[in-house]
Amino acid sequence: MTADHAVRTPHLDVLVQGSGPALLLAHGAGGGIEGNFGLVLDDLAQDHTLVGPHYPGAGGSAVAIEPLDLDDLADRLVAAAVAAGQDSFSVLGESLGSAVAVRIATRHPDRVRALVLTAGFAVADPALALTAQLIRSLAAAGQWEDVARLALLSCMSPADLADLEPAALDEPVARTLTAMPPGMLDHFDLVSRVDVRFDLPKVSVPTLVVAPTGDRLVLPGSSFRLAAGIPGARLIELPGAAHVLGPADRATWLRHVRAFLAALPATSA
Repeated sequence: MTADHAVRTPHLDVLVQGSGPALLLAHGAGGGIEGNFGLVLDDLAQDHTLVGPHYPGAGGSAVAIEPLDLDDLADRLVAAAVAAGQDSFSVLGESLGSAVAVRIATRHPDRVRALVLTAGFAVADPALALTAQLIRSLAAAGQWEDVARLALLSCMSPADLADLEPAALDEPVARTLTAMPPGMLDHFDLVSRVDVRFDLPKVSVPTLVVAPTGDRLVLPGSSFRLAAGIPGARLIELPGAAHVLGPADRATWLRHVRAFLAALPATSA
């Protein structure tokens, strides 16, 4: 498949873009494919087929009618790739998507060629667990603007926040509020329950772990533990980078990811 188009599996809205070896994209909680990967989609699609499913309640995917299940979500992402004509693929997971990617690798080892795990975690660390709890509490009270403020505080780097005048905070808060998908609370409910620590030693494919060291939503130690737990995993640090990578850090990320993918054995396709 070479043309950009959308594929729909039950309740999932899936971006398919580009041609070449397949990359299955697993986005973070409260985000989406464009929000997580938008800065690099066009570049990667030059020589890869990108398959980007939106979790329930994100993008054009229907909101879940019951709590999200990690195994089910992993299986549905794989089904989206297969429906797009891709029998094997590397998985690029960010934040919650890293745990999804790890579960995909252990449930579907015959399909996964490699993993790239960015700002990821095997189980919610204290900072992430507290933030998830606060998001749910604020949302239950109808304080969605405060949810957006908390998300902004957690996901931006101190340097970027320092450049903002207090009077200028309303605009990024409003943008954050608008960007939050309907399924955000379902995503963060799953964040609070995820535990793939026992999956890590079972991962048998080349793995690149990218740790933004300025991350205040998912502490860098979570990435370090992912890398330590996966046999042969390679760890790259992005000094000072926030949870949501800005253009400069994303460009550095792209350089490392491209080098990693280029070193993988060629597919038979």
